Amino acid sequence: MKTWFITGISSGFGRLMTEKLLATGDRVAGTLRDLSAADDLKAQYGDRLWLAALDLTHTGEIRPTADAAWAAMGNIDVVVSNAGYGLLGAAEEVTDEQVRHQIDTNLLGAIQLVRAVLPHMREQGHGRILQVSSLGGQVTIPGSSLYHATKWGIEGFMETVAQEVAVFGIGCTIVEPGSARTGFRSRSAKVGPRIPAYDASPSRRINHILNDTSLHSPGDPGKMVDTMIASVVEEPAPLRLTLGSDSYQHITRTLTTRLAQLQAQRDLACSTDCADQGNSPRFFQPDEN
Repeated sequence: MKTWFITGISSGFGRLMTEKLLATGDRVAGTLRDLSAADDLKAQYGDRLWLAALDLTHTGEIRPTADAAWAAMGNIDVVVSNAGYGLLGAAEEVTDEQVRHQIDTNLLGAIQLVRAVLPHMREQGHGRILQVSSLGGQVTIPGSSLYHATKWGIEGFMETVAQEVAVFGIGCTIVEPGSARTGFRSRSAKVGPRIPAYDASPSRRINHILNDTSLHSPGDPGKMVDTMIASVVEEPAPLRLTLGSDSYQHITRTLTTRLAQLQAQRDLACSTDCADQGNSPRFFQPDEN
């Protein structure tokens, strides 16, 4: 039996993961903005489900909530930073308030959650953190600039944290699902007000995708959640977990193109070094292991 701390359990991956874990005998400390959305699970599973109301934009409440979860559960093996949503529309179209809310939820809230749970994991000497990102943490799609800003940001944060905390027995995995049938488009996505000039921009395609109910996501959320759950017993923790054929294809194409562009600039990059290199140690030397 494992004990899990999961944010955003009212719907999508968070809800499905909570249902699966409780059904197999694990314990879950779950957060959501509206506690009534989990009334049915609480009635069915009782003390094996601990609940707390949490809005990640209220960053001052994150650490007390994490502390309360550890106090109630005694020990937590896996933290799943899942809460988040997509803000869609061209960068100029979304409002200042929407920009702030997107960053506060997806990036600052996720960062503060990880910072809040690390002291507990260090003290217990083990733990696993799953950070739910998306293919949008590696790939960019016009009309999603603010969403990408948060996902690219949290991926850089988590990749660094993974190196910082491995010495404490804590593993970190960035989960990159593609489009899945979770209701993301219909329930979770927020859209900025339209500026008519952007009807000529490729960013407008994202609006059409949201409105076209004939389009179906390829990803099976049940299979994706099963894979996330199974990953926590892998040693060492996989740094990234790419889920869905669309995620794999888009990320492969993006990284291949980026590598080719980088390699084409090798001589240019090296030409900008100082002339007096010698054998002196470098300020930053990449780990060659």
